[in-house]
Amino acid sequence: MITVPLLDLGPQNRALEAQFETAFRDVLRSNQFIMGPRLEAFEKDCAAFLGVKHALGVSSGTDALLLALMALDIGEGDEVLLPSFTFFATAGSVARLGGVPVWVDVDPHHFNIDLVDAARKVGPRTRAIMPVHLFGQSGDLGALQAFAAAHRLRIVEDAAQSMGARWQGRSTMSVGEFGATSFFPSKNLGGMGDSGLVTTSDDALAERARILRVHGMQPKYYHREVGANFRMDPLQAALLHLKLPHLPEYNCARAGNANFYHAALKGKVGIAENRPGATGQLLLPVDFSGQGIWNQFTLRVTGGRRDALKAFLTGRKIGCEIYYPIPLHRQECFAAAGYRGGDSVPVSELLSTEVLSIPVFPELAAEQRQWVADSLADFAAGKTE
Repeated sequence: MITVPLLDLGPQNRALEAQFETAFRDVLRSNQFIMGPRLEAFEKDCAAFLGVKHALGVSSGTDALLLALMALDIGEGDEVLLPSFTFFATAGSVARLGGVPVWVDVDPHHFNIDLVDAARKVGPRTRAIMPVHLFGQSGDLGALQAFAAAHRLRIVEDAAQSMGARWQGRSTMSVGEFGATSFFPSKNLGGMGDSGLVTTSDDALAERARILRVHGMQPKYYHREVGANFRMDPLQAALLHLKLPHLPEYNCARAGNANFYHAALKGKVGIAENRPGATGQLLLPVDFSGQGIWNQFTLRVTGGRRDALKAFLTGRKIGCEIYYPIPLHRQECFAAAGYRGGDSVPVSELLSTEVLSIPVFPELAAEQRQWVADSLADFAAGKTE
């Protein structure tokens, strides 16, 4: 029996081990451990990669969201439209500032925010929209901009899973007032710990974010407002900078694995693509933009059989994970608050019972992905021994 982990960081990092060691020694000998030229060089190349004017390295993806919201003055009582079906940090960053998450449903086929539902939930206190480009697929950036303009809202793109994904040639993190991403080790561009990035093409917002990143300090020891310590370490910047040129090839390899699954499972009993009107026990994710980066390959398992498939794959030593088993509006810390929209997000409720992610990481071996595909076909055909 072949073992297939959900994610294996080893091969990717070992390929660059000698360069990492050199970078570590360079940082060590420089005695420059806070900010400095290594961070600035990484930021410059990230901005060029994403097609934005400014990129700021920060301490985590969560802090990237916090910093963006702080720079936009989102605070007490301000409502922010965001999906209920996403990772906790999206809503947590709003709530930490005294803002109010407004729960918006998602599209059942590409998992991103449903702008039709968002329009129903705009209110007099709505200040911003925070779309999440989930599982590596960009939402419709043009529609997002038009929506925000129509309702006079600011945009903070949560691209923690989609740095490098595009919609009609435009990159995520490039169309809002701010974009935010994470370099958590499991991301397509993964670091050696926590770190993140904030992007903007607005000079004034970039300057304010830079000041807030260092406790609101400018010049040294003079504080015009209260910020926080959101700095990225130069060591993280140096290591990530070495991996950045390889990101397109990492993304391409992920896409190759996703395409393999589609080809290997096409026409199999009980399996279909997750498109409007499709039926099947297993619904395969579709890259509707054609320029996604496949941070996850997330199936929908219908008929209440998601947990059975998870147990089946685990028994065959195939890693899998549920992202996310509880929509945000039902999380204990939010449920009692009575935020708007939680009674009308049926797709988020449904997806939380259906989704299951399987291995798609770049270094997946041919025999591993074949074993995964064969196992999915067996399950859909009822061969669950």
